[in-house]
Amino acid sequence: MRLPIIAAALLATCASAAASGFPATVKSCNRDVTFEAAPKRAVSHDVNLTEMMLVLGLADRMAGYSGISGWKTLDENLRKGVGELPELAPKYVTKEVLLGADADLFFAGWNYGMKVGGDVTPDTLTPFNIPVYELTESCIHIMKKDKSSLQDMYADLLNLGAIFGVREKAEALVAGYEKELTDFQASLPKLDRPVSVFLYDSGEQKPFTAGRYAMPTAIIEAAGGKNISDDVESSWVEIGWEPVIDRNPDMVVIVNYGEVTAEQKIEFMRSNPAFKDITAVKNNRFFVLEYIEATPGPRNIAAIKRLAAALRAD
Repeated sequence: MRLPIIAAALLATCASAAASGFPATVKSCNRDVTFEAAPKRAVSHDVNLTEMMLVLGLADRMAGYSGISGWKTLDENLRKGVGELPELAPKYVTKEVLLGADADLFFAGWNYGMKVGGDVTPDTLTPFNIPVYELTESCIHIMKKDKSSLQDMYADLLNLGAIFGVREKAEALVAGYEKELTDFQASLPKLDRPVSVFLYDSGEQKPFTAGRYAMPTAIIEAAGGKNISDDVESSWVEIGWEPVIDRNPDMVVIVNYGEVTAEQKIEFMRSNPAFKDITAVKNNRFFVLEYIEATPGPRNIAAIKRLAAALRAD
């Protein structure tokens, strides 16, 4: 009499797993990562990755987050979202901290909490049974990938949906973003040509900017601009000032975060004689993006809308 009961129990278990979408396998850069069940103590690194977790309603599946207060990127909206969740490290998290938090997922990226050859990577966390899901935009640091696009951000939301068993919510969210952007772009006045844009993240001796594989390139293009560094075969990257001067951007987009404020960065460019002939500087065309808007995450669509309006302003 026991065999039918056991068989029925196994069938019920299999049916339950299938209904919940587990096991779930997602592509993380060049790896396939399989989850037998949804994580219960995930840790996200950086403000934009943390907001991806929050927008999917996953705060109750998190042990905490890292890499936000050390860069001064916690705004009021995110502060409300994280609630009582602890920040496990103000900048970079360690294996010991993740183990101490009993983490069962680390959501991070290359140069978003992990460094190639560093102490915290998918390989170094494998012996401790802490799986890693990598931010899609950051995959360029370890493999070839297409030019940055909003599909990178959408892929992360959909993969998180699969990992945590909230596929329908993730799919609805992405579909909403896609429709919102399509409808918005259809309503935009046409430009005679794309507005040339220099993305200024930081640095005085040499500027840190966004190359072909960084999200601002996609944001700028979706808004009707052209990143003057979109031919740089890199993601977030340091370049020289000479190509900025030579390419003479119509607008400078400032990324606001950290110790040096957006106003200080603007003043640096305004007051430097080397930049006096740059069209953007002459016309005082500066635009500020918050870090959380410029990196892959739920605020990218709103950032595109704001930038599109600025590109079309007189």
